[in-house]
Parts: sequence; structure tokens; C-alpha cells
Amino acid sequence: MTETVRVQGVSKWFGQKVAVSDVTVDFRPGVTGLLGPNGAGKTTLLRLISGLQRPSAGKVEVLGVDPRDDVAVYRRVALVPEDEAVYTRLTARQFVRLAADLKGVDDPPRATERAIATVELAEAADRPLEGFSKGMRQRAKVAAALVSEPDVLILDEPLNGADPVQRAGLIGLFQRLGEAGRTVIVSSHVLAEVERMAGRIVAMVDGRLAAVGSVAHLRAAMTDRPRLFRVVADEPRRLAMRLVEVEAVTGVRLRGDVIEIEAEDAAALARELPRTARAAGVALRRVEPTDESLESVFRYLVEKR
Repeated sequence: MTETVRVQGVSKWFGQKVAVSDVTVDFRPGVTGLLGPNGAGKTTLLRLISGLQRPSAGKVEVLGVDPRDDVAVYRRVALVPEDEAVYTRLTARQFVRLAADLKGVDDPPRATERAIATVELAEAADRPLEGFSKGMRQRAKVAAALVSEPDVLILDEPLNGADPVQRAGLIGLFQRLGEAGRTVIVSSHVLAEVERMAGRIVAMVDGRLAAVGSVAHLRAAMTDRPRLFRVVADEPRRLAMRLVEVEAVTGVRLRGDVIEIEAEDAAALARELPRTARAAGVALRRVEPTDESLESVFRYLVEKR
């Protein structure tokens, strides 16, 4: 897919502090999750992409242009910052209409109502933002960003303060935008929710790029860490005794009726496990990986720094 955002050899420092160091990465249509511990440089990278800051070194291109040199691209890009960034005396409708006017969109009233409806905020649209919960303010910020129907949507911790229903609604919205061909970049510390919405992950640690790819791709690249599996079978003890002899298996633990297996090569285990069960006269009921989550990948990347 065509890259809509390109970051090439980018670094950003503030005095003696290096916030982003020699990062090269691209973003494409769809949802990309930007992950990293506190201080990893995520927010700085998003500010560089959105044009709010200029790189100390390297180059950023958004939709083919440098956002610091061609301000026309701002009509096609929107940022939802982590900070509150709202005028609390305005109503939600006034706030979104202000964004429509500043963006110079066609038919601002209609665009305003469309954006408010998209985030399901119509019933509260005429209430002042100062009376909103944090989750409702987040939805108002997202509506203000969507009022111009941007091609690139940059979201810094957009789920902060949202209740479970609001979170589910926003995750579904971001997924639909990605499926519609928009480039959606989401920075979040809620790993399970990033895993739900993002097909591609960009991980940063200490200002540097740590990994890029799908969760499955990143886990497969962790070649120095065994793969873990949970197996349920009708004769677990008999099967466990046979598995100890299988070359692909590096560890076996029996916990009640469940067998926990460690294997260096998941493909080899997939071949040998059915054969071993058949030879032992044991029926397999369920086989599932236990460390294929984004949380396990993220923990691994942080531990390596």
C-alpha cells in the first residue's frame, strides 16, 4: 500500500535531551498503533508528523510534502492531542464548528453536524465543554478532528478517560476509518485495545524505533524466547510423558488437566504434536498459544533496552 507518511532519519533534541533518535518509518492507510513506555518519544514523533515541530535532523513527508513548508496539507491532516486542548466555555457544537471554520471546509454547519453524529455526541452537543467528563471531551476533540474529513488522522492517547462504552465506540470508529482508506495513527498505552484496533504496530523505546509489524510478525521475530502453548487433551499425563521426548519441545509442565509446552519452533511443534498424540492414543481437545499477545511483545521489547 502507498505510504502516506514518511519519516526518514528523523531526530529531535531539546538542548541536551534527545527525544527522538534517527527514526525511519512509514505509515499507510489503515490503523497503526504507536507504542512505547513513558518517555519513549511517541508524542514528539506525532508532533513532528503533524508539523507542530520541525525535526532537528532528518525529513518528514505527509501526503508527499513537508508539513512545515506546505501549510495546505493541514486541510488533509488532523491531530487529536493528549492534552485537553478545548475551549471549555464553548459548547461541543460551537467547538466543532470553530474547527470547521478554521479548516475552511465546505458547508461548515453540515460538516459540524456530521462530525458530531459520527462520535455520537448529538444529545450533549449544546452543553458547555466545561461540564463534560474527560471521555466526552475526548469525543468532542475527535469530532473536531473529523470535521474536515482528513486523510491522515493522528491520535495521541484518544481513549484516556473514556468509559468502556465510549472506548468501544471510538475503537470501532477508528477501525472503520482505517477500512475506508484513511491513515489512522493511534498512540496508546492500553495494549489490549491497540491490539483490537491496529493491524500494524510501531514500537519505540528510548526515542528509537524498536520494532515494526503485525503482532504475529513481531512475536515470530523473538527468536531468543521460546514459544508457549497450552494443550488440553483427554489423557494429559500420558501425552506429557511422550512430549518430553519430542525434539521440538524444550519444556513440559503439567498443571492439573492442562499441559504447558515450550517450543523454539512453533511450526515444528505443529507438525509433531498431532503425531505424538496419535502415537500415544490421546485425543487433543484444544491447542492455543499463551504468549502471542501484544503485551508479551511489548514487555520483551522494553526488557531488551
